[in-house]
Amino acid sequence: MIQGRTWLFKRKPTIIASAAVGGPMEAKGPLADDFDLLHGDLWFGQDSFEKAEKKLLEEATERAIHKANLRKEDIQFFLSGDLMNQVITSSFTARTLGIPYLGIFGACSTSMQGLALASVLVDAGFAKYVLSATSSHNAAAEKQYRYPTEYGSQKPPTAQWTVTGAGAAVVAPTGEGPRVTAATIGRIVDLGVSDPFNMGAAMAPAAVDTIQTHFHDLQLSSSAYDLVLTGDLGQVGYTLAHDLLEEQNFRFPKGCYADCGLMIYHPDQPVFSGGSGAGCSATVVFGHIMNRMRRGELKKVLVVATGALLSPISYQQKESIPCIAHAVALEAGGDEKQ
Repeated sequence: MIQGRTWLFKRKPTIIASAAVGGPMEAKGPLADDFDLLHGDLWFGQDSFEKAEKKLLEEATERAIHKANLRKEDIQFFLSGDLMNQVITSSFTARTLGIPYLGIFGACSTSMQGLALASVLVDAGFAKYVLSATSSHNAAAEKQYRYPTEYGSQKPPTAQWTVTGAGAAVVAPTGEGPRVTAATIGRIVDLGVSDPFNMGAAMAPAAVDTIQTHFHDLQLSSSAYDLVLTGDLGQVGYTLAHDLLEEQNFRFPKGCYADCGLMIYHPDQPVFSGGSGAGCSATVVFGHIMNRMRRGELKKVLVVATGALLSPISYQQKESIPCIAHAVALEAGGDEKQ
């Protein structure tokens, strides 16, 4: 069923298992205990950062399948995307898994784009088990989008730290775990921001557009969710989104709005405005948030993953940054501890 830009899932597909894998900076953050595996360096025993990211995604997907008590052969589809050119991290991971593969790209919004599409496949009866995942790697992303870390370039305070992390989830028609009740598909919002070191400001209007659309489509009050979580706006984008919502008289109850980019690192970690990258919302949601929902600490959560759809080529051609945000509504299942 669809209402406006929002899909309502009749079956309420279940996230029966999820996994999060991270790197050394994430290991020092406040959510370290919610990761299934943390690495002590950025190389992961590989000879390139790109190969390290592939290993990261492989580990997250394999752990999610294992935690679901399934085999790779039980999964009908693997949906994944990442920040590398031609989503090579996901494609090479699909080569390893051998599962029918659909590559997707939503930049840092990929986690919820994939989860929404996986839920559609399950809700419509086209699949019993769908694996959705995404990843990012700090050094690999820096090399592609900005400057190699070895260059030692200076960054402004508005910049964000790309999360080295991968998150994966297995979606099924029924089972134990949080349920996917709805998804609001974002539209491109581009207000002319062209600075790749200020993506929080670029993405904030897209987040606000999707949040307002979701609540309008479903005729919800601002207190409908225990937590509304944006993907990776960081301090600049989070503040801007909060102000934009306030300007339009849309106010969440105190403590009910947060941002993954601000949650994943301590304030004193050298991450500038906060975390970013496709692995940011993926690891926070498929690790920390899933754990809190399974413990009964959160009953209803809206995750609004944000993405800046620029490329090195578009930046060199002085294009502005088109942005998008996809929202997925999660509800604790009846099997969760209440």
